[in-house]
Amino acid sequence: MVPHLSRLLQLWRIAAHYRLDILVPANELPNKARPILKLIRAHPAAWSSKEKRNPLKLKEALEDMGPLAIKLGQLLSTRRDLIPPEILSQLTLLQDRVKPFDVDVAKTRISEALKADIDTLFARFDDKPLAAASIAQVHTAALHDGREVVVKVTRPHIREQIIQDFEILAWLGQSLEQRLEAARALHLSEIIQDYRSIILNELDLTIEADNTRRMRHYFTGSSMMYVPEVYMDSKDVMVAERITGVPISDTETFDRLGMDRADLAEKGLIIFFTQVFRDNFFHADMHPGNVFVETINPQSPRYIALDCAIMGELSKQDQMTVARMLLAVMNSDFMQLIQIVHQAGWIPPDTDKDALAREMRRTVGPMVSKPMDQLDFAGILLQIMDIARRFRLEIPPQLMLLLKTLVHVEGLGTDLYPQLDIWKLAKPILTEWVKQQMNPVKNVKELGQQIPDLLLGAQDLPSMLIDSLNGLKNQTTWQDRQLREIQNLRLQVAQQQRLNWIFGSFLLILLSIAIISPWFVSIVLIILSVLLSVWRISK
Repeated sequence: MVPHLSRLLQLWRIAAHYRLDILVPANELPNKARPILKLIRAHPAAWSSKEKRNPLKLKEALEDMGPLAIKLGQLLSTRRDLIPPEILSQLTLLQDRVKPFDVDVAKTRISEALKADIDTLFARFDDKPLAAASIAQVHTAALHDGREVVVKVTRPHIREQIIQDFEILAWLGQSLEQRLEAARALHLSEIIQDYRSIILNELDLTIEADNTRRMRHYFTGSSMMYVPEVYMDSKDVMVAERITGVPISDTETFDRLGMDRADLAEKGLIIFFTQVFRDNFFHADMHPGNVFVETINPQSPRYIALDCAIMGELSKQDQMTVARMLLAVMNSDFMQLIQIVHQAGWIPPDTDKDALAREMRRTVGPMVSKPMDQLDFAGILLQIMDIARRFRLEIPPQLMLLLKTLVHVEGLGTDLYPQLDIWKLAKPILTEWVKQQMNPVKNVKELGQQIPDLLLGAQDLPSMLIDSLNGLKNQTTWQDRQLREIQNLRLQVAQQQRLNWIFGSFLLILLSIAIISPWFVSIVLIILSVLLSVWRISK
């Protein structure tokens, strides 16, 4: 059964009202997607719509559809190489220029969340929002000690709509998994559930505040990135240090100030790999509205990390697997790549590994050998997903957030400096990290750090040993009882088999005699009937 049919009808009406069917020419869409255009035109809202010539119809449609649609628009806004300029200009506005909600509502929410009046909290509070996004909007203010701050407050009444939309997505994911092997290989339903948790966590600003403090700790004193300080926080409000900078997409400002865009792009990639492998804590929502650059010192600019609501972490095993996979791809060693994937448990036992390696070499090899201005991470990922579908590989859901972030990084890097060689920069970083992880001195040191825990655990060893012996004793008694029962059962089976053999032989003899002498069989059956009656009476 389709969940929330009224919500689906509402989304259909919005798409028809804004005439999204004329956004892209039908001949530029895949054949399977073209019926969607006919469906949009069939809604009565499309017949009387006056939005046909609205230059911002896509932006406004996504705003009306809600936070999840805005998030999708933000993701697509980083793909200048894939999205036509007229559409991209609308999607870019979704990064921080979504329709704001009323300032009086914002002030009420701030006062309730921080349990104080606005005048008590701030010496100045600016009514006009600095930015408005899918989940929250931001106002500038000043504390009573003169510090300039930004106040982030969540939108009212959006949690219910997000939950409802995710229930629709979950239904779509299950439907696709039933019909498409690729969806099953990707664990699409699990990915949707993971992303649901991520988005719902984004509504809790205490989580973002903790993430920001943790990221600030990792990059304290860094010459590459600055993380603002958080002053106050609650579930619906966060007050943080105000920064001065421009979005990473503002290349005109970089050129006007004489910034080295190649150096800036390299810093961005180093920061990303540092987050993934050194800290195992990476920013997973890297659209231009969340990544700024300082303009105070154009000769040595730093990145500024904002909106640390969606962060990613990997297990140690997944970290090592990803690093070794990337190195194998960079070295075009696809047999090694298959071996790594096999060790990670992603390949079914009956898979033809040689055929898989040939397919990876044929499709992915030429793509990764291209220069950065021709490299397409999204295309590479799609090829890998297609190979995973055909060879029934299972990609863990926890890595999908990293893959999504890689798409963001590619979009930002291509926009900032198209000639950047990501492979050349990443290879020494990954090689050094893998060497450190394999360093025996480091492993012994880590073991030494665990000795106190091992010694504390050793205190419980005698009682654990006694419990284990008692358990073994009880298990032995149980096994002996089970063995006797099995032996009795075997004996009964053997006796039954003998009776069956005797009865079968008797029937066979009786049948043979019946063929030769029917009257003799009749006499035998009469005698058996009499004996059976006597036996029953005696019982």
